[in-house]
Amino acid sequence: MVRPSSQEEAAVSYTGDSGEISATYRPVGEVEALVRPTVTNRFVATGDVTNHEFGLFEYNMAPRAGGPGAHFHRTFSESFYVIDGTVRLYDGERWIDATKGEFLYVPQGGVHAFRNESDEPASMLILFAPAPPRERYFRALAELNDSGRELTPEERTAFLAEHDQYMV
Repeated sequence: MVRPSSQEEAAVSYTGDSGEISATYRPVGEVEALVRPTVTNRFVATGDVTNHEFGLFEYNMAPRAGGPGAHFHRTFSESFYVIDGTVRLYDGERWIDATKGEFLYVPQGGVHAFRNESDEPASMLILFAPAPPRERYFRALAELNDSGRELTPEERTAFLAEHDQYMV
C-alpha cells in the first residue's frame, strides 16, 4: 500500500475555507467503562464519536491480568501506547516488555498480542483505525463470560470472526 509522504499529498477531506465548529468534547462521566474482574476498558472515543475515523480505548489491567493470544485483524490497524506499568506486547516475532511512553503500531493483518504478566497494574491506550465497532466485541465477550457458557472451538472461531479477530 502506497502512503502519502507529506501532508500536501494526503487526501483532502475538508474543503471549506473558514473552518467549522465541529469538535466533540466528552467529559469523563460520559465515557463508558466496561469493568471486569481483571480489566477496566474505557471506551474513550468510539467510531460513533470520531466519524468512524478511529477508536480510542483506555485499557487498565490488574496485576497478572493476562491478555489475548496472538491474533490479527483484517479491517483495521491497532496501536498500543503504554501509560503506566509494564505491558508485554507481541509484535508477531517477539515479546517486548513495554513501559510508560512506549508504542507499538500493528497494521491490518499484523500478528500481535498483549498482556500484563507483572505483579503491578498496567494501563495503555489502544487506537483502532479506521474505527471498527470494537466496543461490541468487548461487551459481547463480557456477556459470554458472565453467562458461563463454554463455546465449542467452531463457535469460538465464528464469534471471533464476527468481530474481525483471527487467532494464529
